[in-house]
Amino acid sequence: MTALFVVSCLWVLAASVVALLPLRYQYAPGIMLLLAAPVLIYLIGRNVGSWAGAAAALAFISMFRKPLRYFARRAMGLSVEVRK
Repeated sequence: MTALFVVSCLWVLAASVVALLPLRYQYAPGIMLLLAAPVLIYLIGRNVGSWAGAAAALAFISMFRKPLRYFARRAMGLSVEVRK
């Protein structure tokens, strides 16, 4: 097993654990996972192949679609609704 494979598996396990947390405790670890994912996706694409990088990117977008939509709307200056 390569180190990239181990780190990627740990990222997936961490994302699963964060998903089990109550919503108010998901924010900080979710942001850390959100920031680490593009680096892992790039490394996967470089080391395994572009098809694996594309699959990882699609999985990432599927998992983080709501936070990505929120940050995109905020960056464009559009209104965002926040749950309480």
